[in-house]
Parts: sequence; C-alpha cells; structure tokens
Amino acid sequence: MATVGILTFSDGRAFVAEQVEEMNRGFQNRLKHRLEADGHRVVAGEEIVWTNEGAVREAKRLRALGCDCTIFNFAVWVFPHLPALASRFAPGPLLLFSQVNPQYPGMVGMLASAGALNQAGTPYARAFGEIEDEATYARVRTFVCAASAVSTLRGQTFGLVGGRPMGMYTATADPAQWLATFGVDVEHIDQGEIVRLSAEVPAKQVDSAFKWLEENIGQIHYDEKQLTPEKLQLQIRATYAMKRLIQEYRLDFSGIKAQPELTNTFCTMDVTEAFLNDPYDWDGPHEPHVCATEADMDAALTMQIFKLLADTPVLFADVRHYHADLDMWDLCNSGEHATYFAQRSFDPKENLPHVHFFPEGFYFPAGGASVHHLAFPGDATFARLTRRAGEYWLAIVRGEFIRYDADRNLELMKQTTLEWPHAFTRFACTADEFLASYASNHIHAVYGDWVDELLAVADLLGIEAHVFGEA
Repeated sequence: MATVGILTFSDGRAFVAEQVEEMNRGFQNRLKHRLEADGHRVVAGEEIVWTNEGAVREAKRLRALGCDCTIFNFAVWVFPHLPALASRFAPGPLLLFSQVNPQYPGMVGMLASAGALNQAGTPYARAFGEIEDEATYARVRTFVCAASAVSTLRGQTFGLVGGRPMGMYTATADPAQWLATFGVDVEHIDQGEIVRLSAEVPAKQVDSAFKWLEENIGQIHYDEKQLTPEKLQLQIRATYAMKRLIQEYRLDFSGIKAQPELTNTFCTMDVTEAFLNDPYDWDGPHEPHVCATEADMDAALTMQIFKLLADTPVLFADVRHYHADLDMWDLCNSGEHATYFAQRSFDPKENLPHVHFFPEGFYFPAGGASVHHLAFPGDATFARLTRRAGEYWLAIVRGEFIRYDADRNLELMKQTTLEWPHAFTRFACTADEFLASYASNHIHAVYGDWVDELLAVADLLGIEAHVFGEA
C-alpha cells in the first residue's frame, strides 16, 4: 500500500480562505478517509494552503515524511500560483483532484492550476467527482497504485549477474537510460560469484532443503545422468549463493545469464529462479524476489513493475507456440515460472504437489532439474517493456490462462518441451495483430486486470503504451 500526501488549496485572500476553511477540511477528510479505508497511509496537509509560505512548507513536509505521491485537492476557487509553487517541492507523481462542490468554483480552480502546471512543464494526472462514488475512486486508486509503483522503483538496484545471453539484444539495456527513465541503478556481478559462493554453503543447509524438496515436490524424475540428487543439491547451493548476493549487494531485483557458461559446465538456474520468484522456499515464506532468466533486463523491469502493482509473483515465459486450431498460445520457457502459478496459491502445500522436477534436456549439458507445471486458469494481464530506436514502449495484452483435461494438457505440452513450465493462454487480440508488432521472445504476466494501472505507469514514466486488441 502507498503513502499518499494530500494538499488542499484555497483562495489567496485571507478573508475568503478563513470563510471556506471548515468546508475545505471537510472535503480533505472525505478524501483522506476513503484512501485509508482502502489500506493506504495518508499524510494530509496540516493547514489548508492559501499562502506561498504555506504551499512551500506543506509540500516540503510531505516530502520529508516519505510520501509516494501527492494529491492536489480542489473544492473551492484557488489561486493557481499556489499549487504551481507547491509542485516544485511536493513528492510526485501528482494528481489533481476536483471535488463536486457546485456553489464554489473548485473545478475552475483545478483547471486554472492544471494550465499553470502545463505551462511550467510539470506532469500530473487528473480526476473529478464524488470520492465516495466507486467509478471516481477507481480513477484515484489507479493513480495511487501506479504512482506508488513508479515512486518505489526509483532508487532501486537491479543485479545483472552475467551479461548478454546468446546474442539477445532485447535482453540488454543501457544503465544510464534506466537511471534517467526509471531511476534504477544496475549492479554488474560476474556469474563466477555463484560458483564460488555455492561451495561455501554449509552441508546442513543443503541437506535440509533437499529433504524439503523431496517431501513436497509432486515428483522428482531422477535419471542418474542429467538429474541426480547431487545435481539437485548443487542447484540448492546455487540458490543460497544467489540469496547471499542479493543480501550483500542489496539487490531489489535481478537477472541471471546462465546460458551458456553455467548451463554448460555448472548447473541450470531453474530451481534458483523459480523459488526466488516464489513467495516461499524450503526456508519458509519470503517476499518474492523478481529474478529474470537469461539476465533479461527489460523482462526483470517489467516484472518488477508488475510485482509493485499486484504484490504477487510474476510470470516469465517465452512466446513459444501458437495452436491456431485452439486459438491458444503455449507460453513455455526453460527458466523460472514460479511454482505459485501451479495453483495460484501462496501456500507451497497447495502448489508443489502439482510440480514435477524433470531432467534438463540436451540444451543444458551441465544438467539439473527443470521445474515443470501448468499455470492455473484465470484472467491475466500480459506486458513487456521493450525499445524501438532506443525509445521505450510498453506492450500490454489482456488474456487468460486456460487448461484442458489432463490427457489433452499432456499431449499439448509434449508438442513443445514437456519438462519445461507451461502457461496455456488466450489473448484478447488476434495472432496476426500480436505477431505483427510484439517485439520480444519473452512475455510476463500476473493474474487480474491491471491494464489501467499499466497505462498510468507508462504515462507517469513518459513512455508510449499499446494495448493489443484495442483501437
């Protein structure tokens, strides 16, 4: 949940400001109480702003108290220079909210202030209506959710373990552009650190984790070649190594190259990536840590935005195959569908019986377990940040995860790569439209409808967004 600042503005004439003081506080309290009822922490202005000094003082106070965003609240006519001045100090993103109060020209004040902010080049969003009205509050809620995600993202650190995998330009990005556009720093870490730190993991920790996996995973298909108990224990060690890197480098999200160095000579990162993205592992519950396979930077960034919006694990997948006869996409990747998606649960006891560990295929001679399951049905939102001639844009698709009967599911998964995780998906757009302009082999998703929030995020970041299947 977000920390939301509210500044309520008034007429710049003392005798008018005094007369409408109680009214303004009433409107401010209605807004405050509605946000608090939704779980947000609200920091309201101590005074109704009617002077320059008050505008600066109150805006600086919100910034000092760590607000993720600020709502400029209008219920009466205001002098537009007051919100313009406050915008220099108030923590953004900013929302201009006009209350319904027809006897006093609050909308006039909001529009005049909007014009002032436009002329000063200050970005903001707008909403209007009775805050108790669900449609009105939905617009406010969308802004707050998106603003909190954008605000939280700023100042975070991404751990890039490795570098560009297998010649994929879409998996790399310019750290300076990330800092300028998203406020994210990139920490480069050599993959050799995973190998080095894996050897330092105490055997007792490995044994405990191994026992938990054998007791909870639906089936582990040892083949005494690609997948052995020793290979699985090495993957556990790699997971602890990655956890240590996350802690020591204070990483907020990350990506691991893996291919080809680790997958050729050490072990695959599938188990590590799956359980980092999960809300649990053998050590108990934990906050999901977004970790993108193939060190895909824009994948990780998209996933981190999704996580900040939805507060759930996020899907990472390849756009592997389109079944034209079923109008169904098989989103299937060798990496890290979090096991959460097996039953859409935060409880490993519900998900893991539906998870299989299969031996890795010929692509990965170092071997290890591939984390296999099929995504639980439900409406979902799919997205991907990517670049066109150096400029970011956000691809968004509504869709749903689906399943068939058990035999049909198995038959369809065998048509691609059975041992990898799968998500059978229908998009709310045609295959022709999607394939004509979607610009990555990877795609990401969470359950639910998050299109409005993603559009708001794109707007706040100043980047283009395109919703497939919509004009």
